[in-house]
Formats: sequence, C-alpha cells, structure tokens
Amino acid sequence: MRNYIVSFALMVLAIVFTLPRIVGCQGNKQGAHKPSAKAELSGKRILMVIAPDKFRDEELFTPREYFLARGAKVEVASSASGEVRGMLGRTYRPEKKLSEVKADDYDAIIFVGGVGAQAYYDNPDALKLAKLAFQKGKVIGAICLAPGILAKAGVLKGRSATSFRSARKILVEGGARFIEQHCVRDGKIITADGPASAEEFAATIARALMQ
Repeated sequence: MRNYIVSFALMVLAIVFTLPRIVGCQGNKQGAHKPSAKAELSGKRILMVIAPDKFRDEELFTPREYFLARGAKVEVASSASGEVRGMLGRTYRPEKKLSEVKADDYDAIIFVGGVGAQAYYDNPDALKLAKLAFQKGKVIGAICLAPGILAKAGVLKGRSATSFRSARKILVEGGARFIEQHCVRDGKIITADGPASAEEFAATIARALMQ
C-alpha cells in the first residue's frame, strides 16, 4: 500500500512539473508565426477599405498589424471623412478618401467586413475600385460581408469564394462558387468568412503578394 501511495505521488509530481513546459512549448510554437525583423512584404503597398461606419474591428486591425510587421506599407480608405467607429468600439481615421483612390498605387486592395460593408454594395467608387483591381491583376481580398462587394462588382463570376453566411446568396447571384471554408483563395482573389479567420486571411494575402 505504501509503495502504491509513493508511486501515485511521484506520478502527480511528474504531471505538475511537466504541464507548464507543455503550455510554454505551445506558446512558443504560436509565437513562431510572429516575425522577428522580417521584411517579406517590404516594398508592397496595401490598401484596406473600411465602411463609413461599423466596420469589423478585428478584420481591420489584425491584418493591418500582420502586414506592417512584415514590412508592407498599409493605408486605409473609406467613403467617410474623419474618424470611423468599428462595431466593437475601436476607431480609425482613414488616410484616404475612397473616391480618390487609384488601384495602380497598390499591390493589394482589401475590403474589410462588418455590417457597414453593405453600404458599398451599391457604391460606385467601391465597385469601380474592385473592378479595376481585378482588371489590373492586383491581389484582392474581402472578408465577412465584404465579399458581397466583389460579387456586386462582377469579379467573382466563375470564382470560388466564401463569406459570412448572410452574404452567401449575394455571392451565388454574382456567379461565385460558394465554398464552405474559413478562407478561400482563387488565383489572386482571397475571401474569408469572418473575424475569427482574420489572421489566416492576412497570411493568405501575404503569400499571394510574395508569389
């Protein structure tokens, strides 16, 4: 009996001392995705388009920080003037007015989602930008409800794409092959389904820019 108790106590101690090492290893593994002085996107110019109100916070800030950390130059545009508020309360003051944006100035054009993105479904400037980016062979990204902008612009016809579930009908009506995945890449067009996929979305765009 005594030997059993001693063995059990040793087993418990082994678990206690091993567990922090396992968690730390997992943390290091996650940290390996964060660049240390990497500049793999150096020289790349990226435009992120946010709604005039109620953009989805994570879908702007997570990819933006991802791109900046890898050396890209990132600018943000909106049809609104002044500070724009996200759905979760964070704010951003865009550097560009959407009507003044030129697709030729960027390597990638990204449309950020959120309920406010629906304001661009019939916005001439947003639709024109999406069309020109497509025609000029730019990398194009859209996440959450924003893939609906690409569908309305006619650039998803015959393409595989995904979006937040409520925009699925718009994509299908625009001729897209809707794929039930978090992130879908079809050539230079990258779409994603929502804020939980923001980092995967950013990483896929980065890969497309490096190819």
